[in-house]
Amino acid sequence: MSTKVTPKSKTGGVQSVERALEIVELVGAAGGSMALVELAEASGLPMPTIHRLVRTLVGRSYLRQLPNRRYALGARLIPLGNSALEVFGAGCAPHLRSIVEALGETVSLATLDGDMLVYVGQVPSPRAMRMFTELGKHVHPHCRAGGKALLAGMPDDDVRELLSRTGMPAHTPNTMTDPDTLIAELAEIRRTGRAFEIEEMEIGVQCVAVPVPSDEVQLALSMSAPSARMSDEVRERAVRLMRTAAVEVAHDLARQASA
Repeated sequence: MSTKVTPKSKTGGVQSVERALEIVELVGAAGGSMALVELAEASGLPMPTIHRLVRTLVGRSYLRQLPNRRYALGARLIPLGNSALEVFGAGCAPHLRSIVEALGETVSLATLDGDMLVYVGQVPSPRAMRMFTELGKHVHPHCRAGGKALLAGMPDDDVRELLSRTGMPAHTPNTMTDPDTLIAELAEIRRTGRAFEIEEMEIGVQCVAVPVPSDEVQLALSMSAPSARMSDEVRERAVRLMRTAAVEVAHDLARQASA
């Protein structure tokens, strides 16, 4: 079984806490459940340590044991996840909704979680053919407009280190797989303040994104649509609307931080 989470960071934190959180992340990344032996293999931790950590997590309801003796995420995570989404996404929903009402396309809010891009808010298009991204799902940032917008806010050396850890897997023939090519595009994104994704994640789908100008958290707004509906006019109008919304989101975050 091959299950990977964000590579371990040398945070100088409490090792037992880091290990327990890694176990939760591994089970989540597995998409359902894991056996103790799979957890030991994926984490590199000895079985006695795995037993001790899992027993503690089950006792706190962060994991639960299934009838087949595998372990799945526990009920305690549900309210925590809902609270996190409320802080990140739900509070921004009115701003996202105003863009959807103007353009008729799906608008999302994303952030970097470790080395990966995660979507924390979304208002879907009312159209029958529309784009949808699962909230909370982690994806590679190099092939997403939102990911590029966020990577552009990092120094090039940090971006290269991130890419060395995650790789640059190709999803379509249009996906960039060369770090130098991406670094050059990030320079253009810094200059223009907007990022594009032209069928790099999925053929027939395009996306445009702008960063949220916030000192509180790294966020990006993005609008995705079928290529047939993403004209230059629509793309430019989306950038204008999202820039306005991004400033409003930043102001909301600043107010929350000072409250």
